[in-house]
Amino acid sequence: MEIASQPRPIEAQRFASDKIQQMLAHWNRTRLSPGYPVADWADHFEHEARMRYLEAQFLEDLRAEVQGWAASAPTHVDGFVQWFEDLKDVGPGQGDPLFPWLAGDANREQLCWFFEQEAAGEAGFDDLVAFTQIKLPESAKLELARNYWDEMGRGNPRGMHGPMLAALADTLCVRPTIEGTVWESLALANAMTAMATNRAFAWHSVGALGVIELTAPGRSAMVAQGLRRIGLSDRERRYFDLHAVLDVKHSEDWNREAFRPLVAEDPRRATAMAEGALMRLVCGERCFARYRKHLWATVSHAPGA
Repeated sequence: MEIASQPRPIEAQRFASDKIQQMLAHWNRTRLSPGYPVADWADHFEHEARMRYLEAQFLEDLRAEVQGWAASAPTHVDGFVQWFEDLKDVGPGQGDPLFPWLAGDANREQLCWFFEQEAAGEAGFDDLVAFTQIKLPESAKLELARNYWDEMGRGNPRGMHGPMLAALADTLCVRPTIEGTVWESLALANAMTAMATNRAFAWHSVGALGVIELTAPGRSAMVAQGLRRIGLSDRERRYFDLHAVLDVKHSEDWNREAFRPLVAEDPRRATAMAEGALMRLVCGERCFARYRKHLWATVSHAPGA
C-alpha cells in the first residue's frame, strides 16, 4: 500500500490560520469546561451555531483531502485491519526525521519548545475517548472503557496520564498557551476534539484515536530518549516512557475489540474510520514539518551541522 505517495494538497488553506485555529481552540476550551447557566441563551446559541459551522467546515476540508486515500481501504475485516496496521509504516508523517533528532541531538531549550507545542495542542486522550464511546456497540464501548481506565491510572491519581503530562511541563518550566502555539498543533487538537464531540464523525474519531495508539509508541520512545539525555529522571519522563510501551498493547486490543466487530457489523464504518485515521495523520505530519522548520531554522540546529 502506497498511501504516502498519493497526491494531495499541501495544506487546507482556508484553515491554515493562527486566528481561526486559536478561535476554535478557545471555543473548545470554554465549551468543554464545567460552567453555569448563561445570562443570554439566544446570544449563546447564535455564537455556538457559528462555531459549530466553522468546525464542520474545517473537518470537511480535512476529510476532502483524504477521501481518495480512504476509499482504498478494504471494507472487509481482515483487509481493513491489515490496511490500518500498514499506516504505521506508510501513513503520512511516519518516519519523520524530527524524532531521531529529538532523541539524539536536540538541546534542552529545543526539547522544551517541542514539548510546549505538544502540550498546548494536547486535546486530552481520556476526554476524547469518553466522548467517542457514547452509544457505541458493546465490544467497542468496552474497549474504549478499558482504554479510558488506563488513562485514568486505573483509579490511582498518581497513575493518571493527564497529571503526568502537567508534571512534566512543570519539570521543564514550560507554560503552554494557545497564543504561543503554532496553528498546526492547534489544528490537530481541534480536529480531534471536533471528531469526538460531533456524533456525525463518531466512526472517524474511533479511527483517529486508534491510529494514535498505533503510531505513538515509536515517537514517544524517541522523545523519552531525548529527555533522558538532558538529565530527566525515570519519574520525570514517565509520561513518554509509559506511552512507548502501553500504547502497543492498546493498539492490538483496539484492532481486535473495536475495529473487527465494528467493520463486521457494518462495512461502511471502515471507510469512515480510515478517513478519521488519515485526517489525524495529516494533521500530525503538518505539525512535524512546522516543528522542524522552527527548530532547524539555523544551520547550527540542523541535523549533521
